[in-house]
Amino acid sequence: MQRLERKLGVELLWVFILALLKKKPSHAYVIRKKIQEEFGFLPGNVSSYVVLYKLESRGFVSTQKQDTKVIYSITLEGKKLLQTAKKHLAQKIGLLD
Repeated sequence: MQRLERKLGVELLWVFILALLKKKPSHAYVIRKKIQEEFGFLPGNVSSYVVLYKLESRGFVSTQKQDTKVIYSITLEGKKLLQTAKKHLAQKIGLLD
């Protein structure tokens, strides 16, 4: 079960990040804490920033400077990707019945 939890957590971190950003733009520190609160695991600092950077570089997340912090927001393409991921995961889970 630990391996399954890791696979569904860290390796799908991008899905959880997009889901949180769909609710509200935020900075990386808050995203990490919200993942722990809402999804039950705390991703590493480096992992979170790497995923956020990749999401931004691919156009799924945008950034805006606010004082000394970087605020991340989901883009329209990010919302589409999240919706596709949710459908795909639901289909896979449905196959387990």
